Amino acid sequence: MLGQDAGAPRLALADWLVLAAYFTLLIGSGAFFAWRAKRKRLSSEGYFVGDHSVPVWAVAISILATAQSAATFTGVPEQAYTGSIVYLSTNLGSVIAAVVLAVFFIPAYYRLGVTTPYQLLERRFGPGAKLAASWAYMFGRVFASGSRVYIGAIPVCMAMFGDTSSEHLAISIGAFMLFGIIYTLAGGITSVIWTDVMQVCVYLGAAVVAIAILASRVSAPWSEVIDALTHGGAGGASKLTLFPTAMGTGGFDWADEMNIFTILTGFVLIALASHGTDQDLVQRMLTCKSAAAGSKSVITGILVAIPTVALFMVLGLFLWVYYQRPDLMSHPPGAPPGKSSEVLLGFIMREMPSGAAGLLIAGVMAAGPAGINSGLNSMSSTFVSDVYRPRFAGRDEKHYLRVGRLATAVWGAVLGIFALVCIPWKEHSGQSIIGFVLSVMNFAYAGLLGVFFSALFTKRGNTASAIAALFAGFFTVLALRGEIMDKWTASLGMQDAIKVRFAFPWQLVIGTLVAFVVCQLGAGKNENHERQR
Repeated sequence: MLGQDAGAPRLALADWLVLAAYFTLLIGSGAFFAWRAKRKRLSSEGYFVGDHSVPVWAVAISILATAQSAATFTGVPEQAYTGSIVYLSTNLGSVIAAVVLAVFFIPAYYRLGVTTPYQLLERRFGPGAKLAASWAYMFGRVFASGSRVYIGAIPVCMAMFGDTSSEHLAISIGAFMLFGIIYTLAGGITSVIWTDVMQVCVYLGAAVVAIAILASRVSAPWSEVIDALTHGGAGGASKLTLFPTAMGTGGFDWADEMNIFTILTGFVLIALASHGTDQDLVQRMLTCKSAAAGSKSVITGILVAIPTVALFMVLGLFLWVYYQRPDLMSHPPGAPPGKSSEVLLGFIMREMPSGAAGLLIAGVMAAGPAGINSGLNSMSSTFVSDVYRPRFAGRDEKHYLRVGRLATAVWGAVLGIFALVCIPWKEHSGQSIIGFVLSVMNFAYAGLLGVFFSALFTKRGNTASAIAALFAGFFTVLALRGEIMDKWTASLGMQDAIKVRFAFPWQLVIGTLVAFVVCQLGAGKNENHERQR
């Protein structure tokens, strides 16, 4: 098993049997929800918000699954393997955001009886703002979910072909999306939530198995392992660092993605945007029976994420010890994969016992379809509720349900196309998996946050300024991306004067601030009324 060629397929018969059992379970649950939807004669409201009858604990687990996806399974171990456990501390920003969401965002959605958060903007700024925000969300969700499709297709590719070449990745993405579309069509948001519950159990169980196997191969005293981790980072830094300050010898480092300052700013905004303005997650909270239950679900989902991220951080640390400190292991491992993003998958394919490897691949796949199913359903619900239904009002529920399912298929194709674009984009960006996935979300999140902050906390803004703010947020984030800054500073002859480069959390902070200011330029309804008088 050890010493095999890195590109050679390694899944044994036992692994394929495990994968077959996993897909049998998945298909069986899909068939059940399809039968249940047909038996209940599911309406469009039942399809999109589950008739407000889903229990809080199930919604919380679904929030966890959707917020994490395959990027967590492969990306978080990469963070610990190449750096430290600092990503775990970003959950502090999420906890702060959860309080704001529970107090302001979720109660507002229930009070207005909306099925998408963008209907709140219609009440505040007018139908044009709602329509623009809905399209901004769907555009941004293509970026966010499409990048996750790309990440989730990597283990499929390695299992099928034993490598991650562009051609094989494209085939895997196609297979991944076809399965995701068919499954999402089965029973609407309820099937998505209960599938998330099942798949969280699978991928957390797989992570525990991987940690147990790695721990069993440690032969040195645990004190030596801790000592190795304490001094094993770059320049002898500790890999157990939790709260770095981003202060280096050259001063404050704006390009540092994860430190105490970005945690208390950019990562708070990321959580507010993903859990408060993104229909993909808001839709889950709206399936609860009340605002209090919805608020409880988001707080629970965010709190449960902390030990989950810690679990995958521990997995990454064990992988570092396994590959970088073989003197502490019972037997020498094979060579680590050339790319840090493939370190976990390389370990699964080349080092895991038969059967266990299949379970780990099933775990990565379980983390992948959860993000696809939820993204497709949320984009479909947004399109029907905010775009199609207002324009074609008065149709029966069966009509809107058919349109919603057609929209699911169309958005699935769009996600697949964008996932193909991510193949060269990820390689060119040079970012980690987590950094890449989070940074592409900023394009839509900056504008949406600026508009929602204006709607919830001020009385200013109108349709025109809200739409302008959405564009302002997008183009600010675009202009601040490193590859774009290099081009426009060079074209202006300012590359020597403007040397600072902003990490993705700062891009979101600046983009949100710009969008908020732009939205505030519009007079509010009260001011317009006074002027007319």
